[in-house]
Amino acid sequence: MTDPTYYFSYTPVNIAPEIAAGLFLVIAVVLTVQTFKARGPRWLLVLPITALSEAIGYGFRVVCIYWTTLGTFTAMTMFLLLPPNALALTNYKTLGEVVRKSQDSIPSHQIPKVFLLKPRFITWFFFTSDVFSFLLQGAGVGISTQEDKRDLAKHTVLAGLYVQLFFFAVFLGIAAYIFFDRRFVVMCGPKDSSEQQAKRRLFSVIIVTTVMLYLRSVYRVAEFAGGYGSKIYGTEWLFYMCDTVPVLLSFAMYMWSFIGHHFKRSRAPRAVGGGGGGGGGVNQSGASIKLNAYQMSPMYVGQHQHCYAV
Repeated sequence: MTDPTYYFSYTPVNIAPEIAAGLFLVIAVVLTVQTFKARGPRWLLVLPITALSEAIGYGFRVVCIYWTTLGTFTAMTMFLLLPPNALALTNYKTLGEVVRKSQDSIPSHQIPKVFLLKPRFITWFFFTSDVFSFLLQGAGVGISTQEDKRDLAKHTVLAGLYVQLFFFAVFLGIAAYIFFDRRFVVMCGPKDSSEQQAKRRLFSVIIVTTVMLYLRSVYRVAEFAGGYGSKIYGTEWLFYMCDTVPVLLSFAMYMWSFIGHHFKRSRAPRAVGGGGGGGGGVNQSGASIKLNAYQMSPMYVGQHQHCYAV
């Protein structure tokens, strides 16, 4: 066991990490319930898993207050530094799904030909960049356990953060373009009266959370660049203001306007003929239309009469 100031350069306060851990546990539960209740896609489970990882990180911070070792400090750093990267993955996947579903519903000649707007490119290019950044930061934290390689560890983490900042900026530019392009539409959620409102709601989540993650990464760059003993590294309230608060605000956005409402998993459809007793019909070309029970309900029709369900 070592004096906490050896690793923190200050004596960490009590209560704050316990509160943070409790909040992230509640967030994990709420997001899990929202995902299943809204029949959201399974990839949205990344959100509660990330919140749970944050809670574990603050749990290790509590441990470090009373029992500080290199192992507990490294585990704390790992769980507090890396999990928010998964929030960026969620935003990348969300934007890719918006593009993919929109392209399925517009004429082929109107589909953007620019490779930056291809759904596969948006998802996998940014996914790869985020994983690369994640690996660099994780490697840096791992190397930091060797005292004679602290400088290498610092520069490795900084490289990962710089990569992350660059791709955050590129992603924000693409997200802004897609937001203003009317060819890209979003399925209405329960609180949306039009596709425009649905789009504004979804993109407010994407953009605000990405900006929060960007600001957090800027703080982390300043923290690691200054190194142990610097003013930023040694000021605990800055950590809570510039790391904890942005991540909490991001989760608040995800809960306030849940992404899953715009990407519902379809229930098993049933085919209904034109002469049957309701539930579907035949279009002008004679092809049967398949509607599930939810799509046939008055609630669905009322909510989506001004929307495109893409």
